[in-house]
Formats: sequence, C-alpha cells, structure tokens
Amino acid sequence: MSRIGKLPVTVPSGVAIKIDSGKIEVKGPKGTLARSLPPEVKVEMADGIVSVQPGVENENTKALWGLYRVLVNNMVIGVSQGYTIGLEVVGVGYKFEQKGADVLIAAGLSDTVLFKARPGLTYKLEGATKMTVEGIDKEKVGQAAADIRRIRPPEPYKGKGIRYAGEVVRRKAGKTAGK
Repeated sequence: MSRIGKLPVTVPSGVAIKIDSGKIEVKGPKGTLARSLPPEVKVEMADGIVSVQPGVENENTKALWGLYRVLVNNMVIGVSQGYTIGLEVVGVGYKFEQKGADVLIAAGLSDTVLFKARPGLTYKLEGATKMTVEGIDKEKVGQAAADIRRIRPPEPYKGKGIRYAGEVVRRKAGKTAGK
C-alpha cells in the first residue's frame, strides 16, 4: 500500500475537476491545468474528494499511485492558491532588472543575461536584489527558479550569487597565509 497514495485530496470551493478517460482537468480561479493519466492508476471524484487508486497490479503501480496523488494535489493547490518561489542576488553590482515581461540579470558575468519570460509564469521584482517567480504549475515555477539560480549559483567563499530566499550558504574559510 502506498501511504501517500491512500490520502484523499480535498477540493476547495471554486475548483472544478473533470476526469475523462486517461485525462484530468482542474479549473480554478487562477487558471486551468490538465494532465494525462497512466493506465496503472484510477482517479475518482465523489463529494468534493478526489481519490487515486491503483488500476493494475505490477511493480510500478505503487510508485505511480503516490506520484499521481501528489500531482493531482499540486494541481488543485496551484489553481486555487498558486505557487511562488523567492530569489535573491548577493554581490556588489549584482541585480535584477525588469525588461517587459523578461528579466535582465547582472550577476558578475562579462555581460548581463536576459532571462526570457515563460508562458504561465510572472516575475515580480522587489527592489534590485529580490524577485519572485509566480505561477499555477508547481513544476514550471520550480524549474524557472532553478534555471535563474543556475546562471550564477552562490559560491562558498564570499556567498556571492543567486540564491533562493532564505537559503543558507555554507561558507568556507579561505586560504590562510602560512610561513
């Protein structure tokens, strides 16, 4: 039995779920998300509660059962509340700058990096050193934040670079002058 897969997904008011053969569509106040379902899992809805059950017994079923329960839950949360990930840049001259829907990033490289806007995501700047990535799809929000962080990950000696909000960078001691 999958401990995660057994848990029901409660559907808040204002969210509508439509389950067709092999596909689930979730509509809410923030937007619509859809995902195809594998034949190993069955998704059923009754009385505002979505349950995911194994459809076929094989070795892959337990993993897919828990996975698709979490994916359906993320879809429900995304269309009702949305997801945000905060980023901050640390370093002299390092900054974020809004350029239309895109973001221009100065992170100590020889030239600034233009991060193109992705569909379904919004980028909000709070000053020159902080920004948030917002959207309804948890996977896309997380991937965009990871791609921005990958431009200049924080380094361990001075802590300069792009990091997630609240991320603690373990600092190393530099070389010491020896005799």
